[in-house]
This record gives sequence, structure tokens and C-alpha cells, in this order.
Amino acid sequence: MAKASLFEYFSSLPDPRLDRQKKHQLPDILFITICAVLSGADNWVMIEEFGKSKEDWFTDTLKLQNGIPSHDTFGYVFSALDINLFSQCFVSASLFL
Repeated sequence: MAKASLFEYFSSLPDPRLDRQKKHQLPDILFITICAVLSGADNWVMIEEFGKSKEDWFTDTLKLQNGIPSHDTFGYVFSALDINLFSQCFVSASLFL
């Protein structure tokens, strides 16, 4: 039986942003954040810096069209997410990891 990808675990998480404000896909923001935090980042600036230090890999892996999101974007998105639903998705995904 094949395991679900990390993106599938977060597919039920609604994106709280208005469509006109979406320069970056929610799954990309989540993936970069999870990678950065697992690598020791503990604030939005460090997450942005981590993303930029691995930008070639993230761009190739995620097909980013607008580069790495800014620290403000990471902070805004996470402050607007439904934290209970995010927690449920994260717990489900942690079983995958």
C-alpha cells in the first residue's frame, strides 16, 4: 500500500488568503516551513533565509514561480490558518514522516 504524500495530508486545510493575494501556493509555504523548522529555524525570518539558501532545490522541487515567500508572507499565512485543523493535518502527517 502506497503512503500519501506530505501534500495530501494538508489538502483539507483551506487557504485563508484572498485569491488576489496568492503569489505562493499554500502547500509550498507549508513544505518550506516544515523543512526549515526541521532544520532548526524557529522564526519567520529564519524560515525565509532557509528557503533562500535552498532556493534552487525548492524551485526545482516545487516549481515556484515567484521565488521564496517573504518572512511576512509566512507569518501572515500561519496567523490566518485554522490552527486546530492545521494541528490535525500535522499529526496525521507526522505519522508519515
